[in-house]
Amino acid sequence: MEDLSRHCCQNPRCIAHGSRGAGNLSVCGYTNPAKTIRIFYCCLCKRRFSERKGTVFYCSHLPRRKVIDILRHVQEGCGMRQTARLVHTKEDTVIRYVRKAGQHAQALHAELAAFSPSDPGTSVG
Repeated sequence: MEDLSRHCCQNPRCIAHGSRGAGNLSVCGYTNPAKTIRIFYCCLCKRRFSERKGTVFYCSHLPRRKVIDILRHVQEGCGMRQTARLVHTKEDTVIRYVRKAGQHAQALHAELAAFSPSDPGTSVG
């Protein structure tokens, strides 16, 4: 049995949407012949979705390694044009992935901040 505890239902109408390790997911297939990208099935809402949905790699036509290289160059302070030159892609592609990664980072921050304990050193009122 595969460990699916890090994944959650991506259907916003599902009662288990966003709940990791809820036990509602199973692997029902693969999206590619190499069987590297799984398709999950939610037994609660009866929806199927790629394991990449909700990530920067979803609907990506670039190899995973190239997307990671783009984001690493930008993280190190390279500009969009310079990153495009280093990774051998278009500047628009770099910008698209940086925006996508920024949206995911913002959503992750909001999720982590919602579950972080309040600071006992600050008092309200």
